[in-house]
Amino acid sequence: MSRTLRSGALALCILTPLPVLAQSATNLTALWGLAPVSALSASQDGRAALDANLKVTGEIQSGAARQPLLLSLPEQRQLALRDAFITDGNAAELADGLGSTLGALYQTKARYPDSRTFTNVAPSVAQLLGYTNNVAKSDSNAGKYFFANAPTNGKAAVTEAAAGILTECGGVADVFGKAYERPAGSQGSDAYGNARPFQTLPQLFAYRGDDYFGRGSHSLDWLHGPNQNLTDSPSYPSGHTTYGYTEALILAILVPERYQQMIARAAEYGNNRIVLGAHYAMDVLGGRAVALHAVAHLLANDPAYVGQARRNPAVDNQMSRATDEAVTLTDYQAALEAARVELTAFLRDGCGSTVTACAAADTGRFREPAANAALYQATQTYGLPIVHPSTANIPEDVGRLAPEAGHLLTAAFPALSLDEANAILTQTQGPGGGFLDDGSAFGVYARLNLYAAAGKAATLAAQRGAPRAAR
Repeated sequence: MSRTLRSGALALCILTPLPVLAQSATNLTALWGLAPVSALSASQDGRAALDANLKVTGEIQSGAARQPLLLSLPEQRQLALRDAFITDGNAAELADGLGSTLGALYQTKARYPDSRTFTNVAPSVAQLLGYTNNVAKSDSNAGKYFFANAPTNGKAAVTEAAAGILTECGGVADVFGKAYERPAGSQGSDAYGNARPFQTLPQLFAYRGDDYFGRGSHSLDWLHGPNQNLTDSPSYPSGHTTYGYTEALILAILVPERYQQMIARAAEYGNNRIVLGAHYAMDVLGGRAVALHAVAHLLANDPAYVGQARRNPAVDNQMSRATDEAVTLTDYQAALEAARVELTAFLRDGCGSTVTACAAADTGRFREPAANAALYQATQTYGLPIVHPSTANIPEDVGRLAPEAGHLLTAAFPALSLDEANAILTQTQGPGGGFLDDGSAFGVYARLNLYAAAGKAATLAAQRGAPRAAR
């Protein structure tokens, strides 16, 4: 592909205080954190990363990448088709990460008989999932049209606070569309910008299979419609990935015996968006960072993230439909503990033994730790090149830059102190210098390796004799 891209130094999109108008403070934080993608066309390293993004995405989508998947490629494609439906009301589709015993038990109660009706395992779990998903989804959705065609944000004007982000970062809107010769409004692109892979790849592998509900379907049904029409839906970041990591993290924290497996499931879920042709590798990495960032701030009871009225479609464990009901969590840690108590009782009673014993009784695809680790590692950076040399060869101090991140571990392994958890996150962090790792606090979340960190945290907690026998 030939293309014309401007050269120049790549600006660092570090969060700076700006007045908040319509967009929430959390939305603005997410926009600043995601904004480095908009400046990639301004440097040679950034342009190389954009080229690699399309190449890697195409290789994964076609199957040429030969990723260390937990299923055969045909089976993975079928799972990607089922994963296209988001079970955000109860995390049912993600729950197989709990293992063949606990996952099956969870899914007997948490079900989606149709696209709008669902059940949950307990009222407190429903409330926790609803509030958490709403916060993370809001941050992810804020970026969709903003990075595609800012400052118009689709059809509505953005706030003054948001309007200055691209200018300060030296970024441009529609960076993917321009880089991949499908600018907004052009033939084969979308109306707003940041056209998706199924619109920019020279070839697309399309296939048939059954969807989440067991109905005969086609991959194009979830790209062009009718099941989901993404033709005019900007690509960056991946909302599915944000959902996958957000709710997988909640299940990981509530059932820490399956923490690593749930993180592997989240990685698989995000990767399946590339397999389907809906997202680029960069979209998935951006969606993951949004999720980890939002959940960490919730776990820290950050006032900007708790105490707000958030839409929650499922407030009990009865058959529920999406409504405009709202829930307010003023103490997220207390809500988490309430959900832990109810979910633990449900799983323990249902499996007839301790949660720890039932968690180990797994014959599913997540039963091999080495395979899980390989899958996660393949999705850590997707092999994309370094964009920020200043952070490439140094470990970043998580405790200094993003001290709340440690709650991602302490919430599951309370035997650890926050300082210890942040030290583990620092020791296990992935390669630096990626397109989001610009030295900002948000950039740290793009570099976290929760799979490796959870392994170390679990080992340390076990050495201290953390009480788990009653679970």
